[in-house]
Parts: sequence; C-alpha cells; structure tokens
Amino acid sequence: MDFNAIETTGLAKTYTSSFGKKTVSALNNFTLQIPKGMIFGLLGPNGAGKTTLIKLLLGITFPTAGSAKILGEDISNFKVKSKIGYLPENHKYPAYLTGGQVLHFFGSLSGMTGDNLKTRIDELLKIVKLEEWKKTKVKNYSKGMMQRLGLAQAMLNDPELIFLDEPTDGVDPIGRKEIRDLLIDLKHQGKTIFLNSHILSEVELITDRVGILNKGKLLKEGNVKELTARKEEYKIRFESGNEYLLSPELMEKYSLAKTNDGYYSLKITNSNDLDKIVDELRAKGLTIRELVQQKDTLEDMFISLINEAEKENKQ
Repeated sequence: MDFNAIETTGLAKTYTSSFGKKTVSALNNFTLQIPKGMIFGLLGPNGAGKTTLIKLLLGITFPTAGSAKILGEDISNFKVKSKIGYLPENHKYPAYLTGGQVLHFFGSLSGMTGDNLKTRIDELLKIVKLEEWKKTKVKNYSKGMMQRLGLAQAMLNDPELIFLDEPTDGVDPIGRKEIRDLLIDLKHQGKTIFLNSHILSEVELITDRVGILNKGKLLKEGNVKELTARKEEYKIRFESGNEYLLSPELMEKYSLAKTNDGYYSLKITNSNDLDKIVDELRAKGLTIRELVQQKDTLEDMFISLINEAEKENKQ
C-alpha cells in the first residue's frame, strides 16, 4: 500500500493562557501532503508555527482540531515513532558524556543493544566525521560538531522519516556542504527528510519542495523552480555580430533592454506569445544563442510573500 510520508488535514493548534483570557492560534487549518523519498523544507519567520507543527507530528503536543498521519499511521499511534529520527533546534547533551556515550544512550532508548549498537555508532561517527572525537566529552565540542553529533543521533535507528530543525546552524561552509551531501545520500536511500532552516540558500540547493508558513497559515507550497520563476520575464542572448539587426522599433515593441552581462531582458504579457516573438526575431536575421527564464532567489520570493501577507493582515 502506497502512502505519503506526512499527511495533514485541517490541522490546528490554539494555546490558551493560564487564566483563559487570551488565545493564540499557532497553527490554522494546515493541510499538506509530503510524498515519501523527498526532502521537504518548511520556511517561515520566527513565530510562524514551524516548531508547533513538528511537535504535533511527533506527538509532543496535541492538535486542537484536524488530523495528521505519519507513514500512513495516525499520529496517535506511538509505534510509528520507531521509524522516525529527530534533531531539535538548540539540542543539548550532558556535558560530562563523550560523543560515543551520547549515541550509546540514545541508541539504548531506541532498543538497540550489543555489537549492533556499537557498530552503528562507529559507522555514524565516521559519516559525520567525528570518529576521532568519540571519546571526547561534548563540553569540548564546537557548535558545528554538536550539530553533526545531533545528525548522527537522529539517524541512529535507521529511520524512514527524519525531522531536522536548523541542522546547519553554526556549521561552517565546508560543513554545510558535507551535511547537504549527507542529506541527499539519505534521500537516495529512500528516506524522507523534513527540514526547517533559516538559511534559505541551503534549502534552495537541496529541497524537492518547500512550504511557506506565516502566523500559522500555509501561504504557498511547491517545488523551488515553480515558486521562484518569473513567468513573464526572460533574458536572451544573440549571436555576436548580428545585434545590429535589432532596430529601435523592434526593441521598443518587445521591451528589449541590454543588460551588463551581455544579455537582453525580455518582458512579455502572455507566455503564449513567446514563440511568436522568437519567430519574428529570427525572421529579422537574428540568431538566438540562449533564452532563459528569469528567476528570483528563494530568499527574494520568501521575503516578498511574507511582506504581502503582512500587508493583507493590516488591511
């Protein structure tokens, strides 16, 4: 039977003050499907509801309304947790334990014992490049090393679904590249990864799909290419030497403007007209070497979307 890794329907969470006079809607009518075997990134400003969603999916807190399933099982079924790995944000481990002891403790909590646990610990420490620090107390670990140890902890039980909250926080550029490669490798193994991160450039590099959350509401969801493409803006490069064929009338007709990188920007009102424009330019003797749809960065799109949502809330 095929099913989504994560599936929510109308999920909501409202917190009430101790005196019951004030309520806060942390999550509102949240509906989402995440297929198995992909890397999904959830983005949103502080207080958007990202951590609340993870706590609901993990059964740490309970929904006010709606329902959710993990790997085809209702989130109330605690047995499904054996198939989940979790790296929380700002995780802490007892300072007096070594890296190896931390993993041994968490492995024991997962029901792992004996040589299987020892082998798994050594394997994961090698993967996250901490094998030489196995017997070093974690109080001597840097922030980046703590993140890598946390990743190893999240993978101990060979989970099918891994929740990672800010996994590259405090990690240097080389370490972030290594973590990206590791996550992509896990995806190729068929794992599903649910990722929270404030480093949007990192999310853009590895995610299959992203969701934008703000004040408990899912504003948009889709793959990065779909979300960042400017549907009516292109840049075009002509064969060197025949640009003289671009008459002022032709440039004005199609709002062509030369850019500093040797391209021409092209704006159209209807994407269906693109073929007609290309045909006309070629008919004028122009050879087109490249035609590229313009796109924003994920960060540009994110900021624009959040700003639009804030303006609507104020109206």
